[in-house]
Amino acid sequence: MSLEVSASPAKVIQNAGKDSTRRSANYHPSIWGDHFLQYTCDTQETDDGSNVKHLELKKEIRRMLKADNKPSRTLQLIDAIQRLGVSYHFESEIDEILGKMHKASQDSDLCDNENDELYYISLHFRLLRQNGYKISADVFKKFKDTDGNFKTSLAKDVRGMLSLYEATHLGVHEEDILDEALAFTTSHLESIATHQIRSPLVEQVKHALVQPIHRGLQRLEARQYIPIYQEESPHNEALLTFAKLDFNKLQKLHQKELGDISRWWKELDFAHKLPFIRDRVAECYFWILGVYFEPQYSFARRILTKVISMTSVIDDIYDVYGKIEELELFTSAIERWDISAIDQLPEYMKLCYRALLDVFSEAEKDLAPQGKSYRLYYAKEAMKNMVKNYFYEAKWCLQNYVPTVDEYMTVALVTSGSPMLSTTSFVGMGDIVTKESFEWLFSNPRFIRASSIVCRLMDDIVSHKFEQSRGHVASSVECYMKQHGATEEEACNEFRKQVSNAWKDINEDCLRPTVVPMPLLMRILNLTRVIDVIYKYEDGYTHSAVVLKDFVASLFINPVPI
Repeated sequence: MSLEVSASPAKVIQNAGKDSTRRSANYHPSIWGDHFLQYTCDTQETDDGSNVKHLELKKEIRRMLKADNKPSRTLQLIDAIQRLGVSYHFESEIDEILGKMHKASQDSDLCDNENDELYYISLHFRLLRQNGYKISADVFKKFKDTDGNFKTSLAKDVRGMLSLYEATHLGVHEEDILDEALAFTTSHLESIATHQIRSPLVEQVKHALVQPIHRGLQRLEARQYIPIYQEESPHNEALLTFAKLDFNKLQKLHQKELGDISRWWKELDFAHKLPFIRDRVAECYFWILGVYFEPQYSFARRILTKVISMTSVIDDIYDVYGKIEELELFTSAIERWDISAIDQLPEYMKLCYRALLDVFSEAEKDLAPQGKSYRLYYAKEAMKNMVKNYFYEAKWCLQNYVPTVDEYMTVALVTSGSPMLSTTSFVGMGDIVTKESFEWLFSNPRFIRASSIVCRLMDDIVSHKFEQSRGHVASSVECYMKQHGATEEEACNEFRKQVSNAWKDINEDCLRPTVVPMPLLMRILNLTRVIDVIYKYEDGYTHSAVVLKDFVASLFINPVPI
């Protein structure tokens, strides 16, 4: 990749350091240094017999799924397969089984015989909803007393309570019973987590209260669940071994990809040439691995990781370093999307602009022979729209302008990055993506808006204090406080309600029949899940040494002990 510019790195840094009129966020440097550069094709090759064992176990698990077991046993097997992160091997088998169960539940009373338990009814409900099947929340009415409250005796059934708690996160609008169930189970599970002695089940309770299954990242959840499942008695030893082998097999692929991405980033040398940015390429790859971790999406991950890495740089240029007249030039250059526009830019912006165009040019070389280069048009348009709205925010910041919440959200839902990343996530996928898929994205559907709301509001709630301390555009929190004369706590509580409602929109739009194929919705759903993980309690991306450090290490450094 060509990165020749007229100013040397030293000059760029020197100029930045001398200009006291520019802001600084004092972001901490990368905590990984050059660690991931060591991962190459050569270091990833192994021949220890694990591949043969992996294949044998995969066949054995497929036989288990096809066996004529009791529905309760099949449900438990599917749940374990999904939670251990290996369901991508058995998608057609699982969908066929759940399809038959869905039909059976419509033809008969779900609460009869062996399913007459809170655990199984909740698990059945969650697994069907996760796979897009419509099932009524009325199945939980039988667990209420004559006063319309959930029976207090249920609190003794910890496994059932946990299963119900997980099921409630698949709720849609006007399902009051699930809202009541969430409040009921949360209260009792918090007590259990505090007072009961350690066990695999109590450990699951503690984790679920922090990260419900439906909002977690499959790869991260699998890494967390494997040792818990191993402690459960009984557990399926073949499935456990397969999950361990599969995790480590995929980890080697992901290490190689991260090594390649890290070398690309190292070559750009932004950490030294643009010292005001967040140097977070490993965290960016983690982000995108949350969107798709499966082997067939290797090319898609490469494109999207490079795009989000460049977006992070651009975000910091607009939020931290750029002067308004420079930002106007950069916004214009992005709109033109032509290398000749580089001449009008300051030296430090030239580095970023050239690298961004190179990322898209590289992708076009791969897509053109497949007749898929048209996809880049949509990705570019989404990037242009986001940058244009970055500029609006920069002007607000310069003017110390605090817009109304509605005015703010019109811009901030775009600058959340969710529409752009959703669009770009389709670019590297297979033939399931069509022009109609992109046209749907650009129609601003409820699904995209809901994802953007989760992204924007969760980010604002945890990051607004830090951002305001360094001179940043007003966030949704400041806008709400000013417009409504509210306290910070009142603003945040209101936005948490909006986030909860946005998740209900997402859940509803994932029920069959879906507007676009489910594999495409999954990319956007997974992007939303990444936000839930990274921004749950703080800006985990900016302050990556606190939360993401352990997540990155667990996925890319530490293999699962066999």
